[in-house]
Parts: sequence; structure tokens; C-alpha cells
Amino acid sequence: MFENRLRSLRSKFDDLGVDTVWIIQPDNRRYLSGFRAVDGHLTESSGSLFISLDQGILLTDTRYTTQAEQEAPGFEVITHKEGVVNALPEIFDRLQSRRLGFEAGYLIWEVYQKAREKASQHSPPVELIPLSSLVEDMREIKEPQEVEILSKSAQLMSNVLSKVIEELRPGEVEKDVAWRIETLIRQNGADRPAFAPIVASGLNSALPHAIPTGRRLEKGEPVILDVGAIVAGYCSDMTRTVFLGEPTEDLKEIYRIVREAQLTAIESVRPDMETTEADSLAREVIKKAGFGGFFGHSLGHGIGLATHESPTVGPLKPKILQEGMVFTIEPGIYLPGRGGVRLEQMVTLEHGRARVLTGNEDFYFF
Repeated sequence: MFENRLRSLRSKFDDLGVDTVWIIQPDNRRYLSGFRAVDGHLTESSGSLFISLDQGILLTDTRYTTQAEQEAPGFEVITHKEGVVNALPEIFDRLQSRRLGFEAGYLIWEVYQKAREKASQHSPPVELIPLSSLVEDMREIKEPQEVEILSKSAQLMSNVLSKVIEELRPGEVEKDVAWRIETLIRQNGADRPAFAPIVASGLNSALPHAIPTGRRLEKGEPVILDVGAIVAGYCSDMTRTVFLGEPTEDLKEIYRIVREAQLTAIESVRPDMETTEADSLAREVIKKAGFGGFFGHSLGHGIGLATHESPTVGPLKPKILQEGMVFTIEPGIYLPGRGGVRLEQMVTLEHGRARVLTGNEDFYFF
């Protein structure tokens, strides 16, 4: 699997005008090498990949040497003692680098400045070439084994959320519900939550990325539950809006509109469709119902090793949807001072249409 990915990456070198690439983004590192370490802070890196046409080096420090050797057998592991930048001359010599492509979106300015100085002083000098979305574009189309793992992650999360919803009662605290979700995610075999669970009730449900509070759930109010798990490194992401008792007529109508928008997109999205068109399938339903100004985010996003990855299924940054992509479909309506509704499913494109990976939503409408 990793050999095929590296072969695909190297096939792009000529068009990019590089002879070596420097990979630092953690998910991209893992995708190309199998090295699972994460970067806990922006200014701290657990490792870098340097890939030439015929060699691959994983540069790390003593904290990760053994792990790197175990998880990335296709790479030569080099342990630096004085920082990544000071190890660059050795890397340039080993790989005979002259034109080094780097992930421009992830290399912080200070490190770039120091790396450029090392590269210019090297004999012969090495040119640094910024690259954008190189590995991210490769990750857009999932391999069959990736879709299988994503399906397992989605099913695990669906089962956990179904259990939580069945047990929800008025009077419970948002923070307590969020903690129960995290606990069940781990108890059911996931690596960890993909992100901090969102539990937003009442007026808090009008905040798309609300942080759980000490607020207690009340009858008739919307409760948005946005959750995800990581299984074997791959993320799931799903959202349900539920009501503990009979909601008001206006909230019923908002739910119905959001559900119609979601089903329209799921049933109509196809390979070779532009992401902007897919977004408009749902957005037009909400707009015609008079709530277009209350759906501010994109319809969805790619999902894989990261919870949010390419492609973005929204009104900006158009891309062509292709078989093998996995992404979310999550329309919403958010009314400040009143509450909101969001419904999210994970889908994959296969056999010319969308297949839903997350569980059934039909049971959660009051």
C-alpha cells in the first residue's frame, strides 16, 4: 500500500520541478509511511519525511526513533540531535537534493527562514520550492481498505450515539452527555474521539460549533449531538438533532426542511459532479424555504485520516467529485435566540451514487 502511494507521489516530481519532497504534516506523514506519531504543538514536530526518486528518510528525535523503525520499515530512520534544520545538510547529501519541495501550508515561517539559509549555504545550493495540497489531493480518493476502515469507524460511532440518544433525559447536563459519549467511544474499541463531542441544547444549538456547558437539557428543545471516533487512524463524523418531547411547530418545520435538504443531496449527488453543485442541491431547498441566510457553512467535507480534509463540498473551491471519495453531507439551519438543527451523514461515492456509512436518522425525530 505504501509502495503504491510513494510511486504515485514520485510520478509527480517532474511536473512539480523537484527531486525531493519534505513532508511534515502528521496525517500526510502517516499516509505515506505508516508513522503514527502526532504533533502535539505547532512548534514541535515528531518527524519529517524526505522522499527522493529512489530513497526515503524519516528524520525524527530520540523520543520516536524506535516507534519510527517499527511503523515505517520502508524508510531509513535518522535521529537528529540538534534539530531538523541542522540535519538538513546531511539529508541534502544523502539524497543528492537540488530542488526540495516542501509543504508550504505547514512549515512555519521561522523554520522556513532557517531552512532556506541552510539550503542556500549548502554546496551545491538547494532551492526550496513551495508545494500546495500535494498529498492532500492523493488522499481524496480512498483505497478499498480505507473505505472499509472508515465504515467500521462510522458504524461504531453510530452504535454509540444510538445508545446515548436512547438514554437521554431532560435534566441531564451537556458536559455530562459529552463525557458519556467520549467514554463509550473508547469502551467500544475506538482509538479515541475524533474531536471533542458537541452537545448543544436549546439556544446553544444555534451555535454550529458550540462547546458543551453546564446547561441542563429541557423538554421540547433541540439537542444537537455532533460526534466522531477514530478507528485504526481513520475518523468518523456524524450529527443528530433530537428533541426530548414534543417540539414547537417552527422547530418541527426547520427539522423537516433540513432533512429534506440532506436527503435531496444524498439521493442526487453523483461522481463527476462539481462540489459547488452538490452543495447547491441542499442549499436551494433551504433557500426556497426562506432560511438561506441561516445556513452559513459548507454542505460537507472530506473525511479520512483527518476529520476535515479535501474535498470541501461547498460553494467555494470547486472540485470534481469522484468514485472512492468519502465525505459528509450536513446541512443546517441556525436561528440566533431560538435554536438550530443540523443533520450529518458520512457517505462514499461508489457505483455511481452515494452510499451512507453512518446509521439511520429516521428514528430521532421526536
